[in-house]
Amino acid sequence: MTTDVISEKDGFVIRLAKADDAVNYYEQNYCPLDKEVARLTGCKEEFSKEEVVSFFLKSLEENDRYFFLIIAPDGDIIGESVINEIDWDLRCANFRIGLYRQAERGKGIGTWATEITRDFAFEKLKLHRLELDVYSFNSRAETVYLKAGFKREGVLRDAIMDGAKYADDILMSILEDEWRTLKTQR
Repeated sequence: MTTDVISEKDGFVIRLAKADDAVNYYEQNYCPLDKEVARLTGCKEEFSKEEVVSFFLKSLEENDRYFFLIIAPDGDIIGESVINEIDWDLRCANFRIGLYRQAERGKGIGTWATEITRDFAFEKLKLHRLELDVYSFNSRAETVYLKAGFKREGVLRDAIMDGAKYADDILMSILEDEWRTLKTQR
């Protein structure tokens, strides 16, 4: 991975994560982890420093993952955008994104990061398919994904819990020819 910064917009930067980011990543986003982030991503609400730093460093060593950080103009890490579970033979992968700070949501940062990461997947990695799943109670994220060209493939009905209620897990993807068409239309 020789690329560092893949995009910059209005002072925000998307770049590959580096080992020396691990402690800042933990301290700036997991002390404490925003409860809404935990809900929307389906993770637990509390993590130890060791858990986060260990996972972060392990992620950097995996050859089936591109781990990008979203950096605010002040230099703080405010989110991540990840292409993972890459199957190099099938040329397909999973995508996930998270903005850790509520103050940064609703500004188009997630849309921008989604589109930049999607483009990286098809332009640089030469993938054929990029997929994701999103919970039915995260309509804001689903709107971002639809805008970025992802299409609904199916719904795993009542597959997860949202507090005491069941919710759906929505499966979405974009294929390389759909991405090409999208890029030529813009």
